[in-house]
Amino acid sequence: MTKKALIVGASGIVGSATAKVLGDDGWQVLGLSRTPQQQTNVTPVAADLLDPASLKKALAGLDPSHVFISSWLRQSTEAENIRVNSSMVRNVLDALSPAGSVKHVALVTGLKHYLGPFENYGKGALPQTPFREEQGRLEIDNFYYAQEDEVFAAAARDGFTWSVHRPHTIVGKAVGNAMNMGTTLAVYAAICKHTGRPFRFPGVEMQWEGLTDMTSANLLARHLLWASTTPGAANGEFNVVNGDVFRWKWMWSRIAAWFELEPATFDGTVQPLEKQMAEDAAIWREIAERHNLAEPDMNRLVSPWHTDADLGRPIEVVTDMSKSRRLGFLEYQPTDDAFFDLFEDLRANRLIP
Repeated sequence: MTKKALIVGASGIVGSATAKVLGDDGWQVLGLSRTPQQQTNVTPVAADLLDPASLKKALAGLDPSHVFISSWLRQSTEAENIRVNSSMVRNVLDALSPAGSVKHVALVTGLKHYLGPFENYGKGALPQTPFREEQGRLEIDNFYYAQEDEVFAAAARDGFTWSVHRPHTIVGKAVGNAMNMGTTLAVYAAICKHTGRPFRFPGVEMQWEGLTDMTSANLLARHLLWASTTPGAANGEFNVVNGDVFRWKWMWSRIAAWFELEPATFDGTVQPLEKQMAEDAAIWREIAERHNLAEPDMNRLVSPWHTDADLGRPIEVVTDMSKSRRLGFLEYQPTDDAFFDLFEDLRANRLIP
């Protein structure tokens, strides 16, 4: 069977990592986005995910065998998140349906499956940790559930298999991404070094002291490839994390050392990055000019609101990977190495000094 992938959201953190992994594995890769970026070994496909006619025209004759969906648009309410993001999934799969070429659809969601949407993030009655796939859905509206339902309905109609992938916070490179902790922390560290400000942990004591885990974009991409080509993983829902656990009190000092900074002592005071970095756009332009960086607009690089949400959670968050391990996915990525690899990549591409 010809391996032809359509990546929805190919320029994002997950999509770009997936494009590289699939390309290296010999796949033909199509990258769908409203404004495609130049990517190695990726054929760009331009279309608006909210415009069915645009999608039908753009996807005609492309006939992918596998579809990887890792795109979403943040809205002001969860009701709007549900309406917009379920429509994008439905529109893509409806446009591909007549050709009958699709054999598998992989959907990337995340741990908000267990933690709830941003409006109720980490609140109310939550499942016991470590999170396990069989814990199922919360009794609350969530756009992840709506996206899943669109995939399930299209699979029943068109006969393809599916997989749902639930990463924790993703460490990877993308410019203009709505949820990008790694690059946010790198820019924050660079600003602290430039100005002499203390490198302060912005979150709560629970996250400083408690255990957590994260997901490398590269490991997630390999998991997507594995689930999409492993018969035993068909029609499965999977957590995807690196395999290690850590406390932020340890990781913060590791990140500080990489940037040759002394981490500030954490006294339990919450100092959100969104507040700390509110006036930093001009400082970043100065840094970018001094070091000839490729992106002088700080807001194209950082998402402090999302980092604050993660580091402000009142519960310990760890994730079980037993389901994937039992089926043969044994990949592992130390999270500090994932951060360091990202920082090296950012520096090599002149995105941080």
